[in-house]
Amino acid sequence: MLPELLEFAMLFAFGFSWPFAILRTYRAKRVDGKSPHFMVIVIIGYLCGIAAHLVEGTKLWLVAVYLVDIALVSTDLALYFHYSRK
Repeated sequence: MLPELLEFAMLFAFGFSWPFAILRTYRAKRVDGKSPHFMVIVIIGYLCGIAAHLVEGTKLWLVAVYLVDIALVSTDLALYFHYSRK
């Protein structure tokens, strides 16, 4: 149970920072310092984490946390493309 809690803590910590990044981008309407490549790599990493849990067949509740984090990063990525066109 400890490994799952530690993984949840890691996902929570990473996921906790994204709403602030999203809000900053939304308010500033600028994407200076943002890297779409980095965000795509993060999403790929989260997808690999999901795949590991699906292959293993256990701890599927953590998949939900991964999906929330992917949604947050994807929102920031969508804002990047929206504001970089302007």
